[in-house]
Amino acid sequence: MRKNKINKPMPTGEYAVGTFSYTVYNDREEKMYNAIGSKRSIPVKVYYPVSKDSVEGLPKARYMSKETISAIRKNFYVPINYEKVESDGTNRSECYENAPFIEGGRFPLILFNYGYSSFLEANTYLLIELASHGYIVASVGHPYEGMVTTLDDGTVYKQAKGLSSKVYSPFLPSTIALLKLQKAKGTNEELWERFDAMQKKYNRFLIERLPEWKLDTKAALRVLKDKYSGMIDFANGIGVTGHSFGGATAYALCEDEPETFTCGINIDGGLFGNHDGKVITAPFLQMNCEANKTAVTVAFVKNKNVAYHAVLRDMQHLGFSDLKHVIPLKSQVGKLDPDTAHKTVCGIHLEFFDTYLKKAKGKPVFENSDAVTFTEYEP
Repeated sequence: MRKNKINKPMPTGEYAVGTFSYTVYNDREEKMYNAIGSKRSIPVKVYYPVSKDSVEGLPKARYMSKETISAIRKNFYVPINYEKVESDGTNRSECYENAPFIEGGRFPLILFNYGYSSFLEANTYLLIELASHGYIVASVGHPYEGMVTTLDDGTVYKQAKGLSSKVYSPFLPSTIALLKLQKAKGTNEELWERFDAMQKKYNRFLIERLPEWKLDTKAALRVLKDKYSGMIDFANGIGVTGHSFGGATAYALCEDEPETFTCGINIDGGLFGNHDGKVITAPFLQMNCEANKTAVTVAFVKNKNVAYHAVLRDMQHLGFSDLKHVIPLKSQVGKLDPDTAHKTVCGIHLEFFDTYLKKAKGKPVFENSDAVTFTEYEP
């Protein structure tokens, strides 16, 4: 990243991309420890295909808010200034606010959840790319559990104090256990048993939060069904994807409700959650960096449908988000060229969802390259 610049890839699909936001206000009783007694509200940002002719002359949508950029500066020590990126135009995405819908157009729906302690726009470039290829994609927010969360009325929720200490608790023993798991060898069954024992000992908080993230996602879906069903093609169900804990949420939705969430992708998330006595019947793809590939093997042990594993080389966990275009430190995002990483992650998504959500082909074709290795697991 050049100082005070946000680098951005261009979408490659046949469509331009529109965007709008909405908030599900007062959806249910809040269970986050810092907000007990209040109601939970869920912000959602939607990206959708539009005609390229319809956006001529329209201004591009703002990428990140001032509060989000401030939070990124604080968390990652990135030399980025809101006023500077606003003035030079780099804080604009390749999409357009409230661009006109394509009359009579209906497109498959994909729901997306970001990673724990991340933010609503963290994977904007991926979502825009999917929309440009004919998908409606909705990114779901999670108050108090993102570094910053902003509702439509301007309400800003900061990350709950003490959250980091709850995710891995106690911190030092849990961190050591995680590092040992990353280096562990064994069968998929053995690695799953080891991960499950670790999460039940050190990650109870995440296990407890997973049902709430599922409810957040379904709250977002209710509005889409109620108000925007005319633009959504539900014929083959709903796709779901997510980064990190958002990927664990995607897996849990496909595991528990395959009649609704018919296919999904986990982007480098450990598969936290209670999987006792469960199987997954939806086609599912795990995408990982080398360090985290031992944390997802339950998907290859309890699959009753085809499961795929894509392992990207020279990647770190944050490299699967837009931060690879913002953060200059390779130790945080990986050594893989950001444009190559973006192209690879987007290409995998399109091949998978074109097969299982659009039904455009009978089987996805995943090819090994210098950037990624694929493994397929039949049930």
